[in-house]
Amino acid sequence: MTSKLNQLNPNQSNQNQIEQNFNLLQKKISDIHLPSSSAKILAVSKLQPTDKIRELYDLGQRDFAENYVQELLEKKQALAELTEIRWHFIGHLQKNKAKFLIPFVDRIHSVDSLELAQYLDKKNSEIRPQQKQKILLQINVSQEDSKGGLSSDQLLKNIAEFKKLEHVKICGLMTMPPLVNNDEQNRVYFHELKKLMVSIGKDLPEAVELSMGTSSDYLVAAQEGATWLRLGTILFGERQ
Repeated sequence: MTSKLNQLNPNQSNQNQIEQNFNLLQKKISDIHLPSSSAKILAVSKLQPTDKIRELYDLGQRDFAENYVQELLEKKQALAELTEIRWHFIGHLQKNKAKFLIPFVDRIHSVDSLELAQYLDKKNSEIRPQQKQKILLQINVSQEDSKGGLSSDQLLKNIAEFKKLEHVKICGLMTMPPLVNNDEQNRVYFHELKKLMVSIGKDLPEAVELSMGTSSDYLVAAQEGATWLRLGTILFGERQ
């Protein structure tokens, strides 16, 4: 069973559900009391209506994430008045769609290969050479066949090639652990990602962010050093 620490109040009213969820999540994260923890909420707005995004923005949330390029572009246009919003991309990214994200997306968390990183580096040099695109490298720590991402060995083997990239900023690492019934089962994967980040620090000194933890295991991820907690349904409610 998922830890009760991850559960929100099922009796809260629909009227203020997002506000109550947001406030309670912030409290639970801050209550961890780890000096090294700087976990921030990344609101995963995939398949959520724009009015919920506006509501959360009005509460002070600024970082929102989408899984699909087209949906992100549509929401960006629909929410153009939210001038301080920062969009993140966390889904599988096809190279032919990367050019649509580069002009405005804050971070791409799901760079799952050296080839994609090199392509983003090239495209960014053409589109906005004066500014580096921030990216995170997706690592398949659990080595599941169904998950994308570099293996730890692939990252270490190609570290020299990643160091050559001049038009992207490798901010850190991202992982998607297995779906489990007990959030503690994923602690080992979060711990391994943190160890990998430390091990590449000499070669990629700007890679200090860890995008890990979702609605089912976010507190364990925060305890293990997550800087981005990708929270969707636990924050917004069920998707439409």
